[in-house]
Amino acid sequence: MRSMSLFLRLGIGFVLLLGLCWVSASLSAWHQTRETLDELFDTQQMLLAKRLLTLDFSSLDNTTLPGTKEMLRHHRGDQDDDALAFAVFTRDGRQVLNDGDNGRYLPFEAEYQGFHEGELTNDDDRWRFVWLTTPDKQFRVVVGQEKEYRDEMTQDVMQASVVPWLIALPFMLLLLIALVWSELRPLKSLAKQLAQRAPDDDTPLQAERMPKEVQPLMVALNGLFSRISTMMQRERRFTSDAAHELRSPLAALQVQSEVIQLAADDEAMRSHALRQLDAGIGRATRLVDQLLTLSRVEADDARSAFKPVALKQTLQETLAAQLPLADKSGVTLRLHADADPLIQGHPLLLSLLVRNLLDNAIRYTPAGSEVDVRLEASSLSVEDNGDGLSHADLQRLGERFWRPPGQEKSGSGLGLSIVRNIAQLHGMQLSFSQRPGGGLCVTLRW
Repeated sequence: MRSMSLFLRLGIGFVLLLGLCWVSASLSAWHQTRETLDELFDTQQMLLAKRLLTLDFSSLDNTTLPGTKEMLRHHRGDQDDDALAFAVFTRDGRQVLNDGDNGRYLPFEAEYQGFHEGELTNDDDRWRFVWLTTPDKQFRVVVGQEKEYRDEMTQDVMQASVVPWLIALPFMLLLLIALVWSELRPLKSLAKQLAQRAPDDDTPLQAERMPKEVQPLMVALNGLFSRISTMMQRERRFTSDAAHELRSPLAALQVQSEVIQLAADDEAMRSHALRQLDAGIGRATRLVDQLLTLSRVEADDARSAFKPVALKQTLQETLAAQLPLADKSGVTLRLHADADPLIQGHPLLLSLLVRNLLDNAIRYTPAGSEVDVRLEASSLSVEDNGDGLSHADLQRLGERFWRPPGQEKSGSGLGLSIVRNIAQLHGMQLSFSQRPGGGLCVTLRW
């Protein structure tokens, strides 16, 4: 059943549902019609019996009324002589009056009062009788009706009401199937778009007359395509950046390796080449680490690890880790914490953000300078005493692999780009400004 098409399953479902509903409704209607007709005919029998009680039977003796068939034979249509039959008996069972048809075959019952069922004296068909006794207790009145007549009347009424619906059911089913076919056409168009779609196509799906219930699926698919496209672009950018940026360090390592091989007898050149090789390996390692970090920061699943982070403690731990580099560079680190904010974030990434800010400030600050870290309730700033940057250069800070012109310090240009991505991931606003008296001020607000 699961392998069937949706259209076929809906068609079979409609057939079964309509059939079940029609059968249930027909059975219920049959039962209610039968009860209603039984009540109607019982009332009719009772009224006729009460009318007969008002007659005087004392002068009658085995009187038979003319048959209704002979009386009504010239009337249009067939007349049913089984509608009602009646007879009147004395207390000892002698019949004094009958209707001239089936009334003469009505059996005598001395004790029954009210309704009961039985048979005529000349056949075995089931009849329903009502027995009443005259007020003087001298005569017994019985009115009977054949059960088969009631069944046929019920069948005729049901046929008149159910058969038109039975004829209309196939047309209803065809209309329903046509409606389902029409409503499923947008889904077929959507499936066709998906089948013809290129793997890297991120354009939103378009479909006319899309049902409201399917629109959330389209929105989810469009969102999925957008995320897949973003992921593929990120992977392509990472591959391109890694191939581009690693080319120079690897070429330098190869040159230094060749120098070492050529300087077999020149110890000074060999030592210098080894130092350069070691430095090149360090730069390449740092570049790879930053590329991997940037790729991780740009991943969407980093938000799933968010939790409350105490920034003051993060700053203290990161500053302590950066003290050896600051001492080596002759830079003093100072923390001014006027507040201890607690924010939702990724602890490792926030620590990496602070580390990159401090590393950038230490690397580009002259020896003997100071780097001030200021923490407030809704902001964090890192200020250094460097040479500062022009307004145009400030606008480009944070771009991937961009470094201000004229820099003597080695670097990859990814440090502030990582900071920008981490800040964006945490919903922070990152800004760069010129510090009064020279230097750079990096501010984060949340």
